[in-house]
Amino acid sequence: MTTDTPARLLQLLSLLQTPREWPGGELADRLGVSRRTVRRDIDRLRELGYPVQATMGSDGGYRLVAGKAMPPLVLDDEEAVAIAVGLRAGAGHALEGVDEASVRALAKLEQVLPARLRHRVSTLQAATTPLTSGDGASIAPETLTVMASTVAGHERLRFAYRAKDGTQSRRLTEPYRLVSTGRRWYLVAYDLEREDWRTFRVDRVRDPFATGARFTPRELPTGDAAEYLRRSIHRRPDTREYAYDVTFAEPAEFVTARLPAWLTSASETGEGSDDGTTGGCRLRGVTSDPVEWVAMRLALVGCEFTVHGPAELVECVRELGGRLGRAGAGPQR
Repeated sequence: MTTDTPARLLQLLSLLQTPREWPGGELADRLGVSRRTVRRDIDRLRELGYPVQATMGSDGGYRLVAGKAMPPLVLDDEEAVAIAVGLRAGAGHALEGVDEASVRALAKLEQVLPARLRHRVSTLQAATTPLTSGDGASIAPETLTVMASTVAGHERLRFAYRAKDGTQSRRLTEPYRLVSTGRRWYLVAYDLEREDWRTFRVDRVRDPFATGARFTPRELPTGDAAEYLRRSIHRRPDTREYAYDVTFAEPAEFVTARLPAWLTSASETGEGSDDGTTGGCRLRGVTSDPVEWVAMRLALVGCEFTVHGPAELVECVRELGGRLGRAGAGPQR
């Protein structure tokens, strides 16, 4: 029998988070208390915000249902390890759908994991190789969790940074947001030494260190970190946006499933082609990615396609096709 009320509530909550209905008598037996005590504990959980639903009947039953807000979860060791490993794998490769919220969740989870479980998570991740669809550089999850913690805690962040030309520098920043573009993670932060806002590619960050110094967040010029990142990228002299227009011989579902989301999310697809044939689709969008990269991704879709523009993408696809054709011809005899 569990006489300590907080401990008993945690044990009851752990049972209720199993997706099933628990008869009141079974809960009483599990906890070693009376059914009356179970009813009182259920009322306490409801007061704490846990949506426990009761069913009528000779024995009655209880189950945890979806509520208006997300209450705290009680995880056993295996569940905690599984979630941490999954979040680490996704966060390290900037996968589609894994954004700053996921990294914050990972940071919170790893902060409270016992040392023995943190060791299990690290060992399991080191022993596995994820097969991902991301094309960006992989990032140590520890880098992301340190950054996410400083963003959430409004804590100054110091790190080493390697610029595109290889120049090394040390930065002291007030981190504002982490932004995932699908291919890469970026940090939007106020650079204290340069007295201006900056964006940093996280895969170029080394040795991030939370200084412990708190700050009051400044107002971002655009008000939105994703919009600031977009404008920052497009302001760079080596970046130019262009519109692409491609017809495929397969339906839109086939094509978009084989292309990364950041190449299709801003595009429009429609059935049919210019020549009147049906069953195909047309892909239109705007990107600043190198034409060589886009040409390669289009070729990997695995069906016939025609590039209508721009001219540099048409030429790049033509050159790629010729190069691949020559490579497939084998050595000359």
